Amino acid sequence: MILRYKITFPSNKVFFREYELNGEMTLFALNKFLTNDLDFAPDQMTAFRGYGQDGKLKAMWGMFDFGSGTIDGVSLQKTLECGARTLHYVFDINSNKYMVLSLIGEVEKIFHISYPRLVAEKGRIPGQFDSKFDDLDNLTPEIGAEVQSQPESEDEDE
Repeated sequence: MILRYKITFPSNKVFFREYELNGEMTLFALNKFLTNDLDFAPDQMTAFRGYGQDGKLKAMWGMFDFGSGTIDGVSLQKTLECGARTLHYVFDINSNKYMVLSLIGEVEKIFHISYPRLVAEKGRIPGQFDSKFDDLDNLTPEIGAEVQSQPESEDEDE
């Protein structure tokens, strides 16, 4: 089973990635893949929270068992079996920073392709420890907006 997930950050409208992942992949392997692909520090505590279609928390997985199992013992397929259609990948536990992995659906396996794989992307990868994610849309002025000029200083020649 090959699953396609779209990954977004709640505070960034520009960034997204779409990945095709083998359903047998453990959350530990997914953590390792995401850490490498997004250039995150690999030595951080992480967790996955699974939410159902109703938006309610179904399960939580980490390096330690929170009651639903550990990330090295739970596959993506098992997250679906418990009703988790959306995963929050908590990559900074202290600040509760996470990415949203939304299941798009199951896709047909291509036999000469290696999984996991990136299939679509947009935007610059936000920094793992940035206090605020840059949204590039905020850097360009809106059409019709006037640019405020700064008053010139009289001491400019000094």
